[in-house]
Amino acid sequence: MNSLLRRAGNLLLFAILATGLLGSAFLSGFAVAWGMHPAPSRTRSAAPAVTTPAAPPQDLQQAFGIFWEAWKLVQEEYYGEIPAPQTVVYGAVRGALQTLGDPYTSFIEPKIARILEEDASGQFEGIGALVRMNRDNKLEIVRVFEGSPAQKAGIRAGDLVIEVNGQSIVGYSIYEAVALIRGPADTSVTLTIERPGQREPLRVTVTRARITIPVVEARMLPENIAYIRLLDFSAQATRQLQEQLKGLLAQNPRGLILDLRDNPGGFLDQAIQVADLFLDEGVIAYERTKDGEERVFRSKSGDIGEKIPMVVLVNAGSASATEIVAGALQDRGRARLIGERTFGKGSVQLVHTLSDGSELRVTIARWFTPSNRAIHGEGLKPDIEVKAEPGAETGGVDPQLQRAVEVLLQGQ
Repeated sequence: MNSLLRRAGNLLLFAILATGLLGSAFLSGFAVAWGMHPAPSRTRSAAPAVTTPAAPPQDLQQAFGIFWEAWKLVQEEYYGEIPAPQTVVYGAVRGALQTLGDPYTSFIEPKIARILEEDASGQFEGIGALVRMNRDNKLEIVRVFEGSPAQKAGIRAGDLVIEVNGQSIVGYSIYEAVALIRGPADTSVTLTIERPGQREPLRVTVTRARITIPVVEARMLPENIAYIRLLDFSAQATRQLQEQLKGLLAQNPRGLILDLRDNPGGFLDQAIQVADLFLDEGVIAYERTKDGEERVFRSKSGDIGEKIPMVVLVNAGSASATEIVAGALQDRGRARLIGERTFGKGSVQLVHTLSDGSELRVTIARWFTPSNRAIHGEGLKPDIEVKAEPGAETGGVDPQLQRAVEVLLQGQ
């Protein structure tokens, strides 16, 4: 479990800094982030009706008596400032959820929930870069979007953001940092950056803009191989992928590489639709609850991507909804997986919007591939294992991509 928690924590640190969280990272890992079922939101108004919640069970009331006994002593004796009641409540909810031992059953405060909701829509306002927290707890620029305000201002992958408008963000959570950097279009933000190889920090002013997340990257490789990279399964994933796929297929490629590396997942409906683009009639995935109830997701025949020879690139950052797609293509014999074992996040979260705008995400089920393989905690083993080379994302040698081309050209 500790290993799973560490891996989950690392994956959740990815974010889109437009600034937005990919799947969040949660986004994505909207899940960020992450093969989620949205639950109906509670209606909110300027004057909400007052409702009386059902009384908790007697044994729970007695157990929580200890909490109030302890907190009363804190209020009476603590030498320092007592947090606001809302802060205490949020902390209590988080603490209770931690006892479940499930990193995916989580509580998200209203401000962060709004960020994740906007990111999942595929559009937001900010600077346009992919970020994460590195091991030194500094905000690292992982990728800068083409034509974004961040690129125009000279921000590069590898830059470390240490201040926002003169305020240090070292030690901040990724959400707190993102909330400071993003903002309305046509407003500016000044970032203090540590850049590898330079002794003194840089101060860069960026004018924010309306950003559309580039969910899909597509191009033709020299060997007449079509290449598509899908970055997440947010709301625009299927539409953008289908548009790019049509353009590539019109060029009569010899084969297709679907790159799902470092794709943290996203919405379940998008994963099912993407898988359906490449599969004829049959099972895509099974979803099973703790009570044994089963839901079967199926593909239908007649989509544009069902005939072209294809392979799929995966790695340890391929998670959740990504694993549904990769697992279906592998089990159905549609495509071989090339790269490294996937993350192994095969649980399903139901998203509840609470009365104050916060979110509660509850694990309600597990996913299984068409051949009934468990995804959760296991991941998918590639058909052809190829280790990544450092620097591949910044223009270096990419042995996984090279191997994919070889398989399509040579059939082995």
